[in-house]
Amino acid sequence: MSTENEGTAAPTPPAAPPAPPVAAPVDAAPSVPSGPAASAPVEPVTQQLPPTPAPGAEPTQQLPQTPAAPPAAAQPPAPAQPAAPVQAPAPAPAPAYAESPVPPVTPAYAEAPAPAPAPAPQALGAEGWPPPPPAAPAYGAGDGHGGGAWGVPLATDGAPQPKRKGKGGLIAGVLAAALLAGGVGGGVGYWAANRSGNASGSTTVSAGNTPKDLKRDAGSVAGLAAGALPSVVTIEASAGDGEGGTGTGFVYDQQGHILTNNHVVASAANGGKLSATFSDGKKYEAEVVGRAQGYDVAVLKLKNPPSGLKPLPLGDSDKVAVGDSTIAIGAPFGLSNTVTTGIVSAKNRPVASGDGSSGKNSYMSALQTDASINPGNSGGPLLDSRGAVIGINSAIQSAGNGGFGGGQAGSIGLGFAIPVNQAKNVAESLIKTGKPVYPVISVSVDLAAKSDGAKISETGASANELVDPNGPAGKAGLKPGDIITELGGKPIDSGPTLISEIWTYKPGDTVKLTYLRGGKPTTVDITLGSRVGDK
Repeated sequence: MSTENEGTAAPTPPAAPPAPPVAAPVDAAPSVPSGPAASAPVEPVTQQLPPTPAPGAEPTQQLPQTPAAPPAAAQPPAPAQPAAPVQAPAPAPAPAYAESPVPPVTPAYAEAPAPAPAPAPQALGAEGWPPPPPAAPAYGAGDGHGGGAWGVPLATDGAPQPKRKGKGGLIAGVLAAALLAGGVGGGVGYWAANRSGNASGSTTVSAGNTPKDLKRDAGSVAGLAAGALPSVVTIEASAGDGEGGTGTGFVYDQQGHILTNNHVVASAANGGKLSATFSDGKKYEAEVVGRAQGYDVAVLKLKNPPSGLKPLPLGDSDKVAVGDSTIAIGAPFGLSNTVTTGIVSAKNRPVASGDGSSGKNSYMSALQTDASINPGNSGGPLLDSRGAVIGINSAIQSAGNGGFGGGQAGSIGLGFAIPVNQAKNVAESLIKTGKPVYPVISVSVDLAAKSDGAKISETGASANELVDPNGPAGKAGLKPGDIITELGGKPIDSGPTLISEIWTYKPGDTVKLTYLRGGKPTTVDITLGSRVGDK
């Protein structure tokens, strides 16, 4: 809701009543400049914010994006100009003050905080009563044509009319005293302002001094961010046809390897261009060492890495607890070196995400955080309260489209990161061989099945293709149609959950698996096999 500032027009001061033509010293009254009437105040227009789009269900999505320009701030309202005194009109016949029971009102511009007391009256008829008025101001000089004093009406022959006796003289005397008091007050105010401007002793109150050395604790968010930012890079990827995007990565080792998401670099993996820009603005060309589409992990290498690279320390994602503090660093909507904070909201969250450019998904048993992450945070580190990496920001759950960033959805506090223990295993494989290695049980899972578990497919291929008899599941006795409900002591409620949990292990690990056949549960030990490369 916007608010408009409105100005109120200053009222035009009333015309001054006439005063007796009694001469007075020139310096008895200050000169009051004339000027045009006050300008009407301008009513500013306040910009109104656009409406917030209604939220709606939205699938989990991966992140890269660029920012939109922020809206321009509304212009401040113009100050209202003060009203200037209106120039005295041409002389008019004098009113009969003696016949008027209501005294005239002193004009606004002659008001003073308190009128000066009138001098003590002399005997009736003495020449000193009423007291003489101040000299005529410049704006009452008859427009320079030799007229009488301010407010004195002229007779038909041009000479001032004789002064009337009665109440008019008393009122004129009070008016003259008020004018004189106003002039003296204005003069004293001018003198005081001028003196205070030149005086050595100022009454201005200054704010307290800022400490010279503002030191931040190394364990504070500011301290941790300052230590991590030099090791975080903004990645720009572009394909040969101009398609590309922006993401984030971080220094993995001193040899110049950069860890990030696969979907950040996928567009430039085959003949495209990649660059990595550090927080100090230095940019380096990079190339893809290897990428794992299923894990959504990729490793780059700087072509001419600088000396003194500082890899970010890696934490232990298995020891993370719900409620632990988190710090996310990235380039949301292209805004590099952005730092946000939150907590670990959940662990082992099964997430299947896709970048919309292919029919393949990535699966992860993710860390969930409410630290604000947006498109462009992809591949950036998720730190713990010690500054160690516990995850790689990879996906968000969005409530709907629209808003900042050219129509793409932003953070609603549901972000997901690949646990760093899994990412580290994938990175080591990519650096050594250039290819990912996946643990498998060698079954075909029905991802669309509506069941309380992961159902092994019954159709679409031969029985030996649905369950490899020489694979881990086949050797353990599983068959098409069996429903897997538990793996390694963790419940399995769907096909994506089963894949996410399997990929938290390494090939060769032995885990317990529980499945249902005809409603009867059976638990067996399975030694995980391996698959090299993406399908």
